[in-house]
Amino acid sequence: MARGVVLSALVAGVAACGLPRVGPNKAEIFAGSVQKQGDAFIVSVDDRVARATAVVPALGFSDAFKNAGSVGSDTIHAGDVLGVTVWENVEDGILATAGAPAGLEEVQVDGAGYIFIPYAGRIRAAGNSPEAIRRIITEKLESQTPDPQVQVRRMAGDGSTVSITGAVGGQGVYAIERPTRTLNAMLARAGGVSIEPEIARVKIIRGNQTGEIWFEDLFEHPEFDIALRGGDRILVEEDTRAFTALGATGSQSRVGFETQTLSAIEAIATVGGLQSQTADPTGVFVFRNEPAEIANEVLGRSDLIGAQRMVYVLNLTEPNGMFNARDFVIRDGDTVYVTEAPYVQWTKVLTAVTSTISGADTLSSLGQN
Repeated sequence: MARGVVLSALVAGVAACGLPRVGPNKAEIFAGSVQKQGDAFIVSVDDRVARATAVVPALGFSDAFKNAGSVGSDTIHAGDVLGVTVWENVEDGILATAGAPAGLEEVQVDGAGYIFIPYAGRIRAAGNSPEAIRRIITEKLESQTPDPQVQVRRMAGDGSTVSITGAVGGQGVYAIERPTRTLNAMLARAGGVSIEPEIARVKIIRGNQTGEIWFEDLFEHPEFDIALRGGDRILVEEDTRAFTALGATGSQSRVGFETQTLSAIEAIATVGGLQSQTADPTGVFVFRNEPAEIANEVLGRSDLIGAQRMVYVLNLTEPNGMFNARDFVIRDGDTVYVTEAPYVQWTKVLTAVTSTISGADTLSSLGQN
């Protein structure tokens, strides 16, 4: 009886000392709920909660990007130098004699996008093709000389170009030519993306406008294969979203997303699944700061303001537990935590007590010898 009392005291003492563990148990997490004067809302995941929280980053181009027409490689820009030649059908022309051309070589487009042609005046060149400029000059001169013949060509200038940087086969500045007037064609010209397509994001900066899409959406949504504009800056980069896995999982680390969407069951699988000897499948938690709009919908309220601390509980042993985990979407910054099974801590206590008694018996034997 005395030995039993001592054993009980040892068990209680060892348990009170706080044995090593991976983190809080279920009881400690639930103790931090709002219902118990804590500061986090604890919610069990079901179909409704999974739908309400299934928010995926919305990437896409605005109408200003999607409705822009294709720009030809011959579009004139400020700073370009044009060659203008005029033929007239009269002996004493305003610019030349009959049959002899009047060449106005190296007419530079000014900073405002205009050129000046004698007797035709100031003409808008930037944004037009040489053919369009030729027609404008012809119309202007027709009132001065009969049937003028005009030729316009670019003498110098880079034309329309875009810059491509980031995770592509070849970074650099590329001209917008006939085969590369759209985003997808230009990326192909640059050697394609050099990272996994599933996590590649393509950003375009055009003046003070910015648009961003998933690379895969270029193929699934043809309307995102937008026409390019001179001066566009294209950046291809890897998705930076990540979640943190802790507790009784195969590994504990910060893990990047490998796909556009990631479910709870996929997140657990990514880190090696649950530890078969220690994990409690009824205690899978997702910690998140939830926007007020979603928090109100999940909790059936309308009075919450600002981000709310939410703890979502997944019980994989329930009839629909695996389906709920499959449908629950993990978001950037989430913490996925798996508690240890209750028996694990009890096993640790017994192991510690057994080791203590064994050590005491050994010392006793040595003392008797």
